[in-house]
Amino acid sequence: MTKVLLTFVLLSPSLVQGFVAHGHNIHTKGSPLFTDTVCVDTGVTLQGVTIVGNNKRDFQMQSSVNSVMIDHDYLTTNFAGSLMQSLQGIPGVKAMNIGSGQSKPIIRGLGFNRMVVAEDGIKHEGQQWGHDHGLEIDQYAIDRIEIIKGPAALLYGSDAIGGVINLYSNYIPTKPFQGSVSLFARSNNESLGLSAKMEGRRKRFYWRTNLTAIDYADYKVTTDTIAYYSYRIGLHDRRLRNTAGKELDGSFTLGYTGYRLHTDLQLSNSYAKSGFFANAHGLEIRNSKLDYDRSRRDIDLPYQSVNHLKVSSHSVYQAGPLVLKGILAYQNNIRKEFSEPVSHGYMPKPSNTLERQFNKNTYTANLEMAVPIAEKHDFKAGVNAEYQHNRRRGWGFIIPDFETLSLGAYAYDRFAINKEFAVNFGVRYDYAHTKIHRYSDWYLTPINDTDSAYKERSGNISRTFNSVTWSAGMNYALGNWIFKANVGKSFRIPIPKELGADGVNYHIFRYEKGNSGLDPEESYQLDAGINWNNDKWNVQVDPYLNYFPNYIYMNPTPHFYEGLQLYKYSQSRVLRYGFEVKINWKILPCLEAEAQGEYLHAEQKSGEKKGYTLPFSTPWSADGGLKYLFNRQHDREGFVALNVHVVGAQNDIVPPEEPTPGYYTLNMTAGKTFPVGHGKLKVSLNADNLLNRKYYDHTSYYRLIYIPEPGRNVSLMATVNF
Repeated sequence: MTKVLLTFVLLSPSLVQGFVAHGHNIHTKGSPLFTDTVCVDTGVTLQGVTIVGNNKRDFQMQSSVNSVMIDHDYLTTNFAGSLMQSLQGIPGVKAMNIGSGQSKPIIRGLGFNRMVVAEDGIKHEGQQWGHDHGLEIDQYAIDRIEIIKGPAALLYGSDAIGGVINLYSNYIPTKPFQGSVSLFARSNNESLGLSAKMEGRRKRFYWRTNLTAIDYADYKVTTDTIAYYSYRIGLHDRRLRNTAGKELDGSFTLGYTGYRLHTDLQLSNSYAKSGFFANAHGLEIRNSKLDYDRSRRDIDLPYQSVNHLKVSSHSVYQAGPLVLKGILAYQNNIRKEFSEPVSHGYMPKPSNTLERQFNKNTYTANLEMAVPIAEKHDFKAGVNAEYQHNRRRGWGFIIPDFETLSLGAYAYDRFAINKEFAVNFGVRYDYAHTKIHRYSDWYLTPINDTDSAYKERSGNISRTFNSVTWSAGMNYALGNWIFKANVGKSFRIPIPKELGADGVNYHIFRYEKGNSGLDPEESYQLDAGINWNNDKWNVQVDPYLNYFPNYIYMNPTPHFYEGLQLYKYSQSRVLRYGFEVKINWKILPCLEAEAQGEYLHAEQKSGEKKGYTLPFSTPWSADGGLKYLFNRQHDREGFVALNVHVVGAQNDIVPPEEPTPGYYTLNMTAGKTFPVGHGKLKVSLNADNLLNRKYYDHTSYYRLIYIPEPGRNVSLMATVNF
């Protein structure tokens, strides 16, 4: 069945194409559907934090939700160890760091399965519930990014309660042959990397290929010892043992662009291998015979490997004013965890090192119709289908085998009353069915003095969910002011981990227990945006309000099981509200200033933790900086910028969390472009935590064992375009 479906994907590039809503031009009579000149959003502010289109007013009026566009220059200028670390300068967007080479995205305090990462219209599906690995995506292959801050379930379905990060790598080459080569390095973990891109176009056919390789060592922190429960662990040369890793990514695209039809076939593969901090993995401190200090670049047990394969086919067809877009995609995500085999409790010593393996296959099909009606209406309607098939292996257990089928249909209309005022409304229906398979331990557990049994960890569970969601919004422009507002209902089905987990989560040091009776999560939200700008000033304020009648979260209990504190999935009413603010001031043609900040408050309104916040809530933060631009010729431009990042103390916690003190860091960014033959060389330099300050990230899972964030880190990238 898998081979048949995969073959169907490969052989059907012209059937359907999914949400690439912002990536293509609309065909007019007598012109090709995709012109030779492909428009990529441009525009720069301090640090490249917000990059919108050539016309900021038009961009602000396109949608009633708060969104930000990021171009490729921002990614190269602000590159970091992972994609999300490169984006965390954007108000409302955070990176949950996993060491120095990986991170997970958080939008307005919501991450994991409460937000969607989509690549060229495809919802990225890995094991995103895990705390210990990042996105299996090559950040150096991305051309531009759209970030939607706030609920977007109307178009993206379940999981988009918190927001969406749309990644686009669909730029169409304009020359027979062109490309770029980037070399980069980071000082803290001695990272070395290479990324090469080549592409070309012959008449209506085009191709693209990208290859990235990264190798990094154990990363350094600003302390000599850490605390793991009551143990004090010394660090050799202030490095976290066995946190080295490597990454290898590759992709290829073959496409055709014509007058009415555009179609392409994309193939990508991302592989990563990284070690777990050797002194804090498992149920207790282990006296391993491995010499972790002999090298800071090797990867010893325990470690993980992740491989993500993606095959997709995109097409756009236009007949008169009607545009059809669609996608077929197949994804395979294989994640393995290896650890030294040891006996624990009633479990005997295993015969191999494979602790856990998850093999997830995802099949996606989307179809969208877009048509203007009576000149002032932009109407869209579409259907989505997704099937997930997940199987586990290994001697450790945390989530069971499962299959999930999700179906959705939506309709959306934007009515432009005039150039200054537009309203929109949409409705969506979702259906989902999840089947979870029974699992019992592979070893016997005594149940009384004479009998033993294979303990059941998860039973057979079959759940069906459905929901109707809606959204309404408006945009209004008045002189230098732009106002927007959006209100709606969102929906998220419980994931199999929430329904059927029963095991130790080594990475956040707790025992987790699922709840098969969880209801679907719902959210009612109100978002607003206020923008004022002139030739020198740009001010943006984005307040928001969320109410969850049945928020799903991990509830810490006073009980301990198998040596760790027991957490159970529970539901409660939750109220969340906050805002982001951003101010840009163009002091001189060569000098810019910026200030930005964000605040979030969350409170449980029912349940055992009534009155408490949510676990690992993000504290307030603010940034301020100056940017000086010099030699502003197109092929010789340069800049230098200084930034102060301030984070408030987080004392609003859920035990066993501990309060986290506030901190500040001083950071610098610089860049310069040089002409090289017929191309150009761009050099980018980033220096984070210049003062090498010791601080803790409240949202990091390492916070529980008092591991501070990385120390001073200098990153250098050189890119040659040809």
